[in-house]
Amino acid sequence: MAAAGSWGRLLASACERSGTPGAVLGVWHSGRRTVIPHGVLNTRTGVETTEDSVFQIGSITKTWTATMIAQLVEEGRLSLESTVADVLPGVRLGTPDLSGQVTVRHLLTHSSGLDGDVFTDTGRGDDAVSRYVEGLAGVAAVYSPGLAYSYCNTGFVLLGRMIEILDGNTWDESLRARLVEPWALPDVCTLPEEAIVRRAAAGHREGEVVEPWGMPRSLGAAGLVTTTADALLTYGRRWLGDDVPEHLQRMTDPLYDVPEGDDVDAVGLAWRLGTWAGHRVLGHSGGTNGQTAQLRVVPGLDLVVCLLTNSDSVHAVYDGVVPQAVADLTDVRVPQRPAPDGAAQTPHLSRHVGVYERRAVRLEVFEDASGLGVHIRPTGDFVLGTPETVRLVPCDSSGDRYVARSQESDPWTPLTFSTLPDGTPQLFFSSRVAPLVSRLPQEER
Repeated sequence: MAAAGSWGRLLASACERSGTPGAVLGVWHSGRRTVIPHGVLNTRTGVETTEDSVFQIGSITKTWTATMIAQLVEEGRLSLESTVADVLPGVRLGTPDLSGQVTVRHLLTHSSGLDGDVFTDTGRGDDAVSRYVEGLAGVAAVYSPGLAYSYCNTGFVLLGRMIEILDGNTWDESLRARLVEPWALPDVCTLPEEAIVRRAAAGHREGEVVEPWGMPRSLGAAGLVTTTADALLTYGRRWLGDDVPEHLQRMTDPLYDVPEGDDVDAVGLAWRLGTWAGHRVLGHSGGTNGQTAQLRVVPGLDLVVCLLTNSDSVHAVYDGVVPQAVADLTDVRVPQRPAPDGAAQTPHLSRHVGVYERRAVRLEVFEDASGLGVHIRPTGDFVLGTPETVRLVPCDSSGDRYVARSQESDPWTPLTFSTLPDGTPQLFFSSRVAPLVSRLPQEER
């Protein structure tokens, strides 16, 4: 394919601009598979990236876990309306205990209300997931179950534990038995000792190798699959064609709105949903310790696209190559990420000033002569990122939709002010609800 050569050049250019040492682009379209590697897997060793290199796909794993849950529902062994208390008796979720209210459907759609960024490391043993779940008695509830969408890693660990209980295996063993082997997915692993015997990418941040290599084993069901672009394409193809089983089709029904502002506007059973020029798109992204990934499945175009990188910059690399690849194949325009609107008029900014907080981050929104800004302060037991202050730049004249970025070379990140159904003001950032917890004193504004 002549276009593949230009995609390789675009991939190399996007990686260079974003400081990404290595990446693999995978494309499946109408029976033709293309995999393009670039760069090195590890800047310390200089090992070259190849088609069979394995990368951590992070939270794309959640769609794999959801698929296993869908299989259990199809087998009649579980219901979407089953509660945590039904399947995991004795497990407590916060005070008051919500285990009798949070359902499988809530967990799959990120609508449980549970604080989603509990990253407790419970060791390397086969009991890592059960020990994690036992520790959720103190988890906070951000809002009542079913009220809204807010991205929740915690919920998918609970789903992983349900799989363990119902299958009588570890989540890892069930993954192999239910998906990896019957779907013939090559080079899929979940543990570092499995990855190290393959051509494995190391994560990078600001050009330096990140340690530790992986996330805690307890988070397996939420984000520990490591695999190749080829395996991810093979996995995505399960949602293409006219013979997709009904239990997989049901995973793609939109159930909650997602105010992201790019090509995602709803969530189904784990899948994030949107449209490209009227074509339904299934997608998910993933991020771990210095590795990030993207997956898009477009059934109407018979298209699967994935991108694996060993840096935090998958969005910048994705924007540099995927829209052009899709246009070359289909003439369809991939929606652009939210961007500043220079003509936007945004009065009454002071209504947004205050402190918004969830477990992993404290967001202090302030107003000055230049408009709105936010101090972002990572918190929690597993700190993600570093403290920073960014300006909020309006996307439109609503006064509620903004974008921000850490530096000029970064893609814009959307932030949206809105109100939860119970009337609580919130700042929707990084796919998560951060409720208003206090107004800043006047002298801090």
